[in-house]
Amino acid sequence: MRRLVALLTFVAGPLLAEPLPRADAIFAEPAMEAVRLGQLLFYDPILSGNRTISCASCHHPRFGTSDGVSLGLGDGAVGIGPDMRLDPQNPPEQRIPRNAPALFNLGAAEFTRFFHDGRLESDPTRPSGIRTPLGPDMEQGFASALAAQAMFPVLSGDEMAGHYSENDVAQAVRQGRLTGPGGAWAILAARIEAIPDYRRSFDAVIGPRPVTFADIANVIADFMVFEWRADDSPFDRFLRGEGDLPEVAKAGMDLFYGKARCATCHAGQFQTDHAFHAIAMPQIGPGKAARFERHNRDIGRMRVTGDPADAYAFRTPSLRNVTATAPYGHSGAYASLRAVVEHHLDPVASLEAYDIASALLPGPGFASDRAVLDDPAEMAAIAASNRLEPIRLTEAEVDALLAFLDTLTDPVALSGRLGIPDSVPSGLAVAR
Repeated sequence: MRRLVALLTFVAGPLLAEPLPRADAIFAEPAMEAVRLGQLLFYDPILSGNRTISCASCHHPRFGTSDGVSLGLGDGAVGIGPDMRLDPQNPPEQRIPRNAPALFNLGAAEFTRFFHDGRLESDPTRPSGIRTPLGPDMEQGFASALAAQAMFPVLSGDEMAGHYSENDVAQAVRQGRLTGPGGAWAILAARIEAIPDYRRSFDAVIGPRPVTFADIANVIADFMVFEWRADDSPFDRFLRGEGDLPEVAKAGMDLFYGKARCATCHAGQFQTDHAFHAIAMPQIGPGKAARFERHNRDIGRMRVTGDPADAYAFRTPSLRNVTATAPYGHSGAYASLRAVVEHHLDPVASLEAYDIASALLPGPGFASDRAVLDDPAEMAAIAASNRLEPIRLTEAEVDALLAFLDTLTDPVALSGRLGIPDSVPSGLAVAR
């Protein structure tokens, strides 16, 4: 009764802007044979061109399924997280252009768009059921858009493929041979096919036919769906009437869904409307642009749609386990949760006062690190794109918001249900 009265008092409160969500997410339920196979492939460097980088290198449970830095180093780096450094024998040419997003709840039916700009998404009007900027030839065989997102890192020289002609995968990518015989995907599939333990495991999942890259991506997606389902946080239990929240967290919840207007964009059970918003987030690093464009701008959703109204807009991130997924923003501009919350209070003023010391950038500095910050015209364009009105909160109110955000943590999802394997069938080193 006390819980019901508290909820009714909140709903009736004069500052309420958005209703509390319902704890009713629908999740995919993958077969465990596929999940266990996907776990091994997720942690196996065999899928990178130089056999040095795995999916887990940039999406590790130690760092909230991200990599713990603003912008990672990818192929040519040694180590993971804040300890990553350049390999002097094969240093990367630049940082990864965007912050590595967390992987929580991607198996929920509501997650249909992927990457910071949404360039990959479910599309039931297409024969493949997905839409990618790479075209129909790149959409076949994937069981979902979540599975299809695995195709991008393995084809990126900065991330997993390696650069130019230093390995067979990188060479195929450089020559534009992505699909078909001799293409990058076929090379990776052949590597897996040649390992007896993987072949036997795929027999149980797909039968005796040859393994394709889409098969590999499908089981990796099945693993992510199972491993990082995060829907049993204190907040979820509160929504289900199974527990209460600390008073300071409840005050933060009232602010989140009321005066602070957080839920205008961070809506639903997982605190995302899955839409794209321009909030004057600082741009650091190389930016997401083709190499031949020779600039460090990152125009976000506009790069996908071509619509100037989408300039500098990025996908609303889910806030599940947000206390463990620092740094924040599409470029990881803020290393602390308090800093990014305070940015939302007055985005333009925050952009103008931004100090790159707020980021966490491993390795030596790159020329691109502050290229946009030192470009008055580009900074003005980012500021002009902002659509978030300033709001005044006291320090105590920010403290309360942070206390509420902490209740979105699901400790089981943080560690993962299967965890990190001791070894993988390739015999290569597992990132721990």
